[in-house]
Amino acid sequence: MGRDVVAMGRIGWAALVLVMMTLVLWPLQALSMRRDWPLARRLPHLWHRIALRAVGLRVTLRGSPAAGRPLLLAANHQSWADIVALGSVMPLSFIAKSDVRDWPGFGLLARLQRTVFVEREARGRTAAQADEIGERLAAGDAMVLFAEGTTSDGNRVLPFKTALFGAAQASLKRSGVEAVFVQPVSIAYTRVNGMPMGCYGRPLAAWPGDVTLMPHLKSFLREGAVDVEIAFGEPIRFEASSDRKAVARRCEAACAAMLGHSLRHPL
Repeated sequence: MGRDVVAMGRIGWAALVLVMMTLVLWPLQALSMRRDWPLARRLPHLWHRIALRAVGLRVTLRGSPAAGRPLLLAANHQSWADIVALGSVMPLSFIAKSDVRDWPGFGLLARLQRTVFVEREARGRTAAQADEIGERLAAGDAMVLFAEGTTSDGNRVLPFKTALFGAAQASLKRSGVEAVFVQPVSIAYTRVNGMPMGCYGRPLAAWPGDVTLMPHLKSFLREGAVDVEIAFGEPIRFEASSDRKAVARRCEAACAAMLGHSLRHPL
């Protein structure tokens, strides 16, 4: 009984902090986006740094984000928590499937994050969507591509989809630079309340598509402390002569190696 009361208290506190913070920052972020102020990049970063503490995430870094721009981060994907964890590290924007735009709550947050929405199944629109992402890269935004195209169970990396790596090619054309940096990133959930998760415990943090969201959120938030390790790999120079499929395969291999290392030897 006592544990349930503590769990509900944690959930209520997290919900209160996130709602109040969103209501306070929403008007300023909307205005910043409309006026194209630099603040529009920094406010979501602030939101994620506060949200990180509210939901009980503790982030540890291996390596560091590339300093060069344009920068496309190619990461594995397990959960909504990936967005909070990555968003707390640096100002960036995400690439998400189009139906996220209409999700209650999450859709609003994604729009305020300046997310680029794509229709992954619309093959005829791939070039146009890559061009939109390329435009954002050329403008100096660090963009996150969850390259698996879906969420995994957190124990392995699924095959990377190659189509949207064409955004790097589009950015080359728009920005006139010699190369775009494509950096592999792995996200690994390692401990809960200080104890190793293990293969069977990792679904606590992972949110595969067939799992209902609200029960998953409650299970996650009631724990109070989940450790996530984010590893940044060596940036890959994407030049005019580069093969996007080859770059995607290199990113996939690097991400899988980093994830495996983080799960076996967490910091």
